[in-house]
Amino acid sequence: MADLAGVNGQRENFRVVGKPNLPGKMSYALATGLARFGADYAVPDMLHAKFLRSPYARARVISVDAAKARAIPGVVDILTWEDEGIKNLRFSDSFFISTPSYQWLDNVADQEGAEVAVVVVAESESLCEEALEQLDIEWEALPHVVDLSEGRKPDAHVIRHPDWTPDAMPPPNPGRETPPKKGNVSYCNMVQGDVEAGFREADQVIEYRLLLPAFASFLPNPPASVAWWSNEPPYLGKGVNLHIEGAVQRRTAIAAIYGVPPEKTVQEGLFQGGKYCDWGMRKSQEITPLLAKRTGRPVRCANTREETFDFQMNQRYMRMKVGFKNNGLITAIDDFSIADGGVRGNAWFGTVGDQGYGPYFTLKCGNISQRMEVVDSNRGKMYLSGQHCPFNWDALTMGIYIIAEKLGKDPIDIARLNLHGPESQSDTNPVPSFEACVKAGRKLMNWNRHPAGAKKLPDGRMHGASFRYQMCPRHAFSGYDCKLELRDGVVHMPTQGPIFGVYAVECNAMVVAEELGLRFEDISIDYDYRETFTPVGGGADGTTASAWVMKECANILKRRILEAVAEDAENPPMPTAMYGVMPEGPSPFKGMKPDDLDLVDGKVIAKADPDTSVSFARATRRNIFATFAGRPPTALWTEGFGRKLDTMNAAFCEVAVDTETGRVQILRFGVTADPGKVIRPTSLESQIDQVLYFSEGCQLLEDYVYDKRTGVKLNSNMIDYKKPGMLDISPIEREFLETRAGNAVYGASGISHSLASTHLVIIAIHNAIGVWVDPPATPDRILEALGKV
Repeated sequence: MADLAGVNGQRENFRVVGKPNLPGKMSYALATGLARFGADYAVPDMLHAKFLRSPYARARVISVDAAKARAIPGVVDILTWEDEGIKNLRFSDSFFISTPSYQWLDNVADQEGAEVAVVVVAESESLCEEALEQLDIEWEALPHVVDLSEGRKPDAHVIRHPDWTPDAMPPPNPGRETPPKKGNVSYCNMVQGDVEAGFREADQVIEYRLLLPAFASFLPNPPASVAWWSNEPPYLGKGVNLHIEGAVQRRTAIAAIYGVPPEKTVQEGLFQGGKYCDWGMRKSQEITPLLAKRTGRPVRCANTREETFDFQMNQRYMRMKVGFKNNGLITAIDDFSIADGGVRGNAWFGTVGDQGYGPYFTLKCGNISQRMEVVDSNRGKMYLSGQHCPFNWDALTMGIYIIAEKLGKDPIDIARLNLHGPESQSDTNPVPSFEACVKAGRKLMNWNRHPAGAKKLPDGRMHGASFRYQMCPRHAFSGYDCKLELRDGVVHMPTQGPIFGVYAVECNAMVVAEELGLRFEDISIDYDYRETFTPVGGGADGTTASAWVMKECANILKRRILEAVAEDAENPPMPTAMYGVMPEGPSPFKGMKPDDLDLVDGKVIAKADPDTSVSFARATRRNIFATFAGRPPTALWTEGFGRKLDTMNAAFCEVAVDTETGRVQILRFGVTADPGKVIRPTSLESQIDQVLYFSEGCQLLEDYVYDKRTGVKLNSNMIDYKKPGMLDISPIEREFLETRAGNAVYGASGISHSLASTHLVIIAIHNAIGVWVDPPATPDRILEALGKV
């Protein structure tokens, strides 16, 4: 058990933590449609705003004549990139995105649909659209790049100004000199060990390629915000207050843009509405305070769904070379990638960010080369949102499968042979969590490996199966400041919003209930934008790391409650407004010390005689606070980003392929995951459902289609852009293990988004038909691969 640093980390008996079907605090609001997202806000006297959006993949606005637009009744304001208000607007700070060296809104558009040059404010959205149509605009269409192979050519037109900061940021301590940017291409090279020696040591060498597809996973609630300035609420002190609803994550980003103290910035809405793990601010969420200040009225700005087909993951081409012994032991890896750097502001998290955290470091093989070219393009933008992490894991998954096919062995056995032990890449011991996941997975799936193209189902379709493993990462860098309060006999857990798709607040409340001997329902989750605590941190980190901190806080509160009970037993307080109703009769704990008492099943009990008890609500009427700030012990996997291993997961896929029609059916997904300790099963199940939904979509359906001549995206709508629907979702079978090997709360780690894959289904298809298909594996591509088109 790894949770050794805090209180009760090795607790064995759980009444609340791990209990299934506990509803979320906001489940009712979400299920009934009462939840309000940014696009749902409407306030009195509200104006509307819309941006001019580029019809070109890359273009410059030379000039704008807005006279006809301004003359339309109901048009209130028109700003251009030349207005001082726009020039002075700052970008929101982000740890993951390089500081932009360009203006917040300028006259250059670097993707079709990008906000450019002008924003219009009017009494209605239709009037905004009419005003935009009446603008007299002189456009200069510029050369564009939507084909990465064309964009990386030496004579390709350079699409970014030399002064613009490149978004491709190399990871720390690259092991090989990284060349300076040339043309549209930034470089990032990392090397470990002696790769050439590793290939000389190999008995066999395989080379293969794979395409990591770009896909959308569009925002279900398009980005929008409403902002206004007022003197309300008056308790915030001198000066005008900024109200902003619909800004993602926390109001602090908006406060920083406008130079408003956080305590004067109000954001009461609780629903973010972005993608999974969405940290990206869209212009529609940042502009409204400026427009509201100029007009003196509330202003709403909302994207349409068509305008929110941002990248969930950038496109990447990978060319792999792997050397291995005849027993399957990998001796060298050479990974050459060409990645889409996207437009300005694209998160490097989607390109070079995973070179320092990838599958190769889980191998005993220490000879690894990673070379990446990041190509600027006009294809689109990946905000730090919904990252399909980790991006390149299936490069190793495919390599393990190909080696197994060549040697006639089970890919699970090849994976086991190559996986290093828990302590280092030279550790030859097994990883207990991996062994447990594989054992459970074999049983769950009735796993029986067969060669590619060797198994036909009774209905004539070909059967294929695949396997992958991965670490369960925990981000570990997140610190938390939490507070608990016993008030009027009820424990309150205050937290700020918005809710960004991870039910970490509920998990924290479950831990508090566990530590205090209460029920989950006994903990009052109090949302208040003024509070400090927010259990974010990415994926399961918001559950497991923040819950470790909250566990410590709960035990401080518990100690103070028992001290108050013992003190009140000795010196019963007089009935006052402060203490309210007195306990019924004399306290049974007179003469006892706090160490003689405990909290169990909603009661304060005497340890020596559990029948001597008082209900929690009647034990003391004091108001008692507890606070704790900190973070749990550093996650093990961050000590080398894969060179040390604790909790793992395994995923399996079975498919049936009709070789006459090319149709692929996923018969079932299987997941055996070890999050260390399951905190809230409903959250874990939903997270697995979500990442497998991502995985199914990107491998079978989702694809961006561009007109290479114009660079325009042709399918930014939910008819032409295919996503899995309710009838497409494949069966998912799960089994959860609890090795307690993590080092967050109770030995938990969580799974984060680690189960998301780009090639688990693709490999199963190859196992069925014996030929490779790039995702998405649509029927026409299957038939083409089989030589039937």
